[in-house]
Amino acid sequence: MKLRIEDDTLRLRLSQGELDEFAEKGRVEGAVHFGLNPAQRLTYALERGSEPAQTLPDEEPVQVHYEPGALTVLVPFKLAKTWVETDQNGFSHNLPLAENQHLRILVEKDLDCRH
Repeated sequence: MKLRIEDDTLRLRLSQGELDEFAEKGRVEGAVHFGLNPAQRLTYALERGSEPAQTLPDEEPVQVHYEPGALTVLVPFKLAKTWVETDQNGFSHNLPLAENQHLRILVEKDLDCRH
């Protein structure tokens, strides 16, 4: 899975194999290692919500959970299912942050990827 971070934009691109894994397991993750110590890494993941869960009116449809060393993009079940099962290439969401800022989240299929 490719991760691109630029200013307040977070972009994930999944290969066909990663898309298949996400469809089957509801989660796919990657990691970037920054040193010899296993703790010196950033794990990033795309995770699908559970089927019965419904988005509440005041809840964002796509969410990001961040803690040191781990970044997870959470996608509602229905949105993930539609994206995986159709020819829809991707989806985006502007997540409101403090002080009138937004985090733009892009999730896309990278089906032409051959590596």
